[in-house]
Amino acid sequence: MAKAATQPGARNSKLTPAQLEARAQQRIEDDELIREAQKGNRAAFDSLVRRYDQSVLRLALHMLGNEQDAQDVHQEAFIKAYRHLGNFRFECSFYTWLYRIVTNLCLDQLRRRKSRREDPATMLDSSGDEMDLLANISDDRSMSNPARELERKRMGERILAALEKLTPRERMVFELKHYQGLKLRTIGEMLNTTEETAKNTLFRATRKLRANLAELRGT
Repeated sequence: MAKAATQPGARNSKLTPAQLEARAQQRIEDDELIREAQKGNRAAFDSLVRRYDQSVLRLALHMLGNEQDAQDVHQEAFIKAYRHLGNFRFECSFYTWLYRIVTNLCLDQLRRRKSRREDPATMLDSSGDEMDLLANISDDRSMSNPARELERKRMGERILAALEKLTPRERMVFELKHYQGLKLRTIGEMLNTTEETAKNTLFRATRKLRANLAELRGT
């Protein structure tokens, strides 16, 4: 089986014709595996797990910033996918359907965390590395400038504090858009809502973040 050429969550605004063809081929292969899995072929489902295993874990790590919570969501997502695979109707791609499960599980985890006020001290990007909270703009000189590095850390803390004030859904939409690079239409599908609703949620999240950051700068 051909390996997926483009991973879910990758920025996809400028895919080449070859990448578009690879994605179309990937969906055909996914659909074939799903049909086999729906007939009871466990090996077919295991192939789907291997194809999306790391992408699911990276997404959960990025959204939750906590390895144990991400591992729990990762495991539960595939259990739910297996149990409900018979309900898959091929109206969207498998990865969109699977990511919908993952994002809903992450939303539940974020809601529980918010009620306990246990946000993580760090967050991870889609590759599993520590995320640069300053709009993904790195400064290689920062480590050689203690004052600049201290200010960067302080700004990172302010951004985390501002993110914490968003609702779980607002935070999810903001991060899926700006850190996963997903289209609003795809985000809407994942969250079982419309593109317009996702767009409005992103607008509210962005406006709140700006206001919260302005307020935090004054503290």
